[in-house]
Amino acid sequence: MRHPSRSSTQNDQPAPSPPVKEGPRARVKSSSRGGLASVARLLKLGRCKNIVVVAGAGISTASGIPDFRTPGTGLYSNLERYDLPYPEAVFNIDYFSECPQAFFSLARELYPGRHRPNYIHYFIRSLHLRGLLLRVYTQNIDGLEKMCGIPEDKLVEAHGNFTTASCHLCYTPYPAEDAKVAIMSGDVPTCSFCAGTVKPDVVFFGEDLPQKYFLHSEDFPKADLLIIMGTSLQIEPFASLVNTVRASVPRLLLNRHAVGPFLKTPLRRADHLELGDLLDLVQRMAHLLGWSAEIEELMRSQGDWVGPPTQSRAIVSCVD
Repeated sequence: MRHPSRSSTQNDQPAPSPPVKEGPRARVKSSSRGGLASVARLLKLGRCKNIVVVAGAGISTASGIPDFRTPGTGLYSNLERYDLPYPEAVFNIDYFSECPQAFFSLARELYPGRHRPNYIHYFIRSLHLRGLLLRVYTQNIDGLEKMCGIPEDKLVEAHGNFTTASCHLCYTPYPAEDAKVAIMSGDVPTCSFCAGTVKPDVVFFGEDLPQKYFLHSEDFPKADLLIIMGTSLQIEPFASLVNTVRASVPRLLLNRHAVGPFLKTPLRRADHLELGDLLDLVQRMAHLLGWSAEIEELMRSQGDWVGPPTQSRAIVSCVD
């Protein structure tokens, strides 16, 4: 639970992005830089045992949740009826004070229980099951990482979640289930102490980040592989985390577009990227590692696998 007197870094406005020519970037379907094969080789050789994953909204699109920024289909586009002054205002705490219904409309789409984890989430869980996952840092508030079985101590939900709720003015706790019932019914939950509007403990711009976020000061210097997936790297301070691993540590970007430090030419020697459909990229990575059948079995055990079984054998150890 956040508290108004706690001193910590706040969730700020989107970071400015370097100018990029949109036309050529939009036509890129996949990268030919061999990032998947290079990193898979490192994993098979046992070189990576403290992997940090940085994840954004793109890892949940295969679960049926739109990302935020895709024109026409993104969650921000779907909020146009609220006449937001700018798309990110839906997560601005001052705007919420005046117009909570914009966020509550978004919350009804994202509340846990409406969607299921997909192959990408289970790939991350497979890293954990092999003892390779140091931590996953997610910007997502949909709870799918936890739902697929990634343990609480391996997960940092940097922008909060729906598990708890509180008054946005006085921070008095409020029963999370009661808040959900009100929001899903189109009502506005109200604090019984100060009459302020109650919201789930999702971090808005201008609010403190959860204390667990600050594990990054230990995790990123310790990491021996950083995997970045499904993120625009536009929201600070989260976006800058990818620059805090040691210079010699491999960084793999799996994304539809190059973002952040991967826009630079030439890339850092230890950087790798593969661009294209994220689900396809992660499935290809699993195939290179020999993990496909095991991931599918994990999904099947949770009722999340809907396709035919892969014929390749499950690999117990990535260093076989």
